[in-house]
Amino acid sequence: MDVILVGSSELSSPRPAKPRRDLIAHEVKVNQRDIEDLCICCGSFQVHTRHPLFEGGMCAPCKDKFLECLFLYDDDGYQSYCSICCAGETLLICENPDCTRCYCFECVDTLVSPGTSGRVHTMSNWVCFLCLPFPRSGLLQRRRKWRAGLKAFYDREAESPLEMYKTVPVWKREPVRVLSLFGDIKKAELMSLGFLENGSEAGTRRHLDDVTNVVRREVEDWGPFDLVYGSTPPLGRAFDRPPGWYLFQFHRILQYARPRPGSQQPFFWMFVDNLVLSEDDRAVATRFLEAEQRACPVPAPALLLSRIPAAGQEPWRRAQHRDLSGRCPMTNPVTVQDAHGRTVRNAVHVWSNIPAVRSRHSAVVSQEELSLLAQDRQPPTQSPAALVKNCFLPLREYFKYFSAEVTSCL
Repeated sequence: MDVILVGSSELSSPRPAKPRRDLIAHEVKVNQRDIEDLCICCGSFQVHTRHPLFEGGMCAPCKDKFLECLFLYDDDGYQSYCSICCAGETLLICENPDCTRCYCFECVDTLVSPGTSGRVHTMSNWVCFLCLPFPRSGLLQRRRKWRAGLKAFYDREAESPLEMYKTVPVWKREPVRVLSLFGDIKKAELMSLGFLENGSEAGTRRHLDDVTNVVRREVEDWGPFDLVYGSTPPLGRAFDRPPGWYLFQFHRILQYARPRPGSQQPFFWMFVDNLVLSEDDRAVATRFLEAEQRACPVPAPALLLSRIPAAGQEPWRRAQHRDLSGRCPMTNPVTVQDAHGRTVRNAVHVWSNIPAVRSRHSAVVSQEELSLLAQDRQPPTQSPAALVKNCFLPLREYFKYFSAEVTSCL
């Protein structure tokens, strides 16, 4: 029945039907609809853009979810959400050692064929749709040059104006070269994370504790570097220098280590505060390091992500603010915590351009609790690298990865 609106001669618009993913195959096979005109994530006809990895469309809400979730990683070293829809409760994991991608049962059954997820689940060694030698599985067909397409997708769709690096094909990835300042990432830790190997000539780690007299020429001679890491001293450790010294020296050395302007070399950095910087120091750190985010291409709008959502919750963005001149937004640091039950044993603030650096607790731990941690100099702490180890896992998209065992204790 048509309904006439009061005071209007126009017919009311019918309420759009709720998207149904189970109708995607019917629309394509029976109604001969082009799959590019359907959102392959939810089945909506309201297509906003193309899916960057597989043939098919993507509606605006699914595009936003994809931008937020694609670079989130779990403790096991794999991506937290389905590579197609960036959702899903039960995930199939690609067992190619060089791949980190997962796929939900619903996407596989909808786009490949019903029952496929069950058959894959019983396989002892399954290789995913981006790693298979053939491009098509049912309706699911990977795009040609999908790595370049993923970069173009973020350049076009992300809110951040910063450029991202293209992911590096497996056969072109080199071992990572690390410059570690102050709080050291030990070689054993990098090996446990899978980025260094005994006897590897290309993969290197150089540690500098006191950089007071280090000059640009020395850093350039030691490099090039792929990752520059620095931190303030851990809680419970005495230090003679003011906390801000570590920030300013890190920023200075970072200028020497990063590639020349225009270089497409993937280059990453991370600065970790073990809750020793004052509120004013953190504001200065944000101001200084926000400039680095503009100077160095960012792999994804990862610094906007603040946490992995609990079941049934939507991911949410970390708040941003603008400086008084209204220029580019500055991103506050994320907080990574080590929690056992409801007790927080250690926490750090992190600035970085590594994809999906995010907080694990933001809505759980109060600022007052973090302040108490900072005042107590004798808590049981772990090394900064161990605390933020999940933050390094997205680097598998760019550098050679030697081991699939990322869950061992550091």
